[in-house]
Amino acid sequence: MDNDTISAIATANGIGSIAIIRISGDRALEIAKKLTHKKDFSPRYATLTTVHNKKNELIDESIVIYFKAPYSFTAEDVVEIQCHGGFIVAQSILKATLELGARLANAGEFSKRAFFNGRIDLSEAEAIAQLIEAKSEDAAKILAQQMKGSLKEYIEDIRDEIIHILAFSEVSIDYAEEDLPEDLVKQIESKLSDLKSSLESTLLASRAREGLMQGFKVAIVGKPNVGKSSLLNSLLNYNRAIVSEIAGTTRDTIEEQVKIGTHLIRIVDTAGIREANDEIERIGIERSLEAIQESDIVVALFDGSRVLDAEDEQILALVDKHTKNKHVIFVKNKIDLENKFSTEDINFDLELNSKDSVTSLIESLKNIMDVNNNSDEIMLISQRQIMAVQNTLNNIEESFYPLQDQELEIFSFHLNEAVKEMASITRPFENDEMLDKMFGSFCLGK
Repeated sequence: MDNDTISAIATANGIGSIAIIRISGDRALEIAKKLTHKKDFSPRYATLTTVHNKKNELIDESIVIYFKAPYSFTAEDVVEIQCHGGFIVAQSILKATLELGARLANAGEFSKRAFFNGRIDLSEAEAIAQLIEAKSEDAAKILAQQMKGSLKEYIEDIRDEIIHILAFSEVSIDYAEEDLPEDLVKQIESKLSDLKSSLESTLLASRAREGLMQGFKVAIVGKPNVGKSSLLNSLLNYNRAIVSEIAGTTRDTIEEQVKIGTHLIRIVDTAGIREANDEIERIGIERSLEAIQESDIVVALFDGSRVLDAEDEQILALVDKHTKNKHVIFVKNKIDLENKFSTEDINFDLELNSKDSVTSLIESLKNIMDVNNNSDEIMLISQRQIMAVQNTLNNIEESFYPLQDQELEIFSFHLNEAVKEMASITRPFENDEMLDKMFGSFCLGK
């Protein structure tokens, strides 16, 4: 990693009360002194001072805080300048830092430096990135815990246990003249089984709650003119979609965000699904099918004022085909009109009038999203982490067979691979760790 001093605006673009410019590197304090004409700054003290550019022109009166290495986010010297928010002031101060020798930071470079300097591990870095884009309060709580190292501790515990088992195998390969005692094999199998159960539980919980991290996606589907757009407008509480008695008015998917309970969700109003009359409508229907496949929850809407027909049957077939392992809410709409829909046709979860009140649907969506959202439970927050744990689990499962046959080289190979996979979530695997455990546990060298 280079030794450049980097600088960037750490707050979002736009007009606000304050903006923060962050400088990190060996020259951070030097640049801050030149900007402010001050001789020194006390670490961790907020100092109100004027800020000037290279031409000595006044830019702003700001608060400057100096964090002396290694007691900063990046573990380098860091200076944060809190100036008045806006488009011009922050950019002017940033430009001044660059003129005085800083380099514009790359995306994620502050976190990258924190990782390389041992301030955070990869799991904490990912938690920081995802916390910024958290789609629910529960997700924010989980990510905040991971920033404090909860996932790191879990990974380290699993990793240490695998290394400990691996130490038994390595010692036996190098020093044992006879086969492993049967009771020792059973002990190792028991430990591996416990690890397997723990990893399976974590994977299951993480996959079941992916929507919690990425944001739940809800698709509203139905044949033309059943009230999908009216339902979307009611959920958003404003007229986002055009509502018309003409079938096929919505010819493409419409996607909007709305907060339900503690969750920020994406709702997709799909084009009415039927036999397409033209190319544009056909493309819209194809996108509707994609929306169903990509969604976490499907709201299947039917018009209670019309009898079940072939288009309704088509919707039922598509929902059945494309919603495996998804939540589906069957809704009868237009209950203010004469009911012509037989209750035997579909077992409806809800009955409502989408132009009137959708409170019951909001409650149903909230209940689905709130299930099993225990923020105290360990959870993997990215596909990278999920794949690493899955690969670890695969290697542990593969290790049972050579252990039973006492093919210890192959057994050790699988456990080494498992350790590397777990290490990839937090930090690289160092073979010295295993050697320390071996010597400590078995007094090698006697």
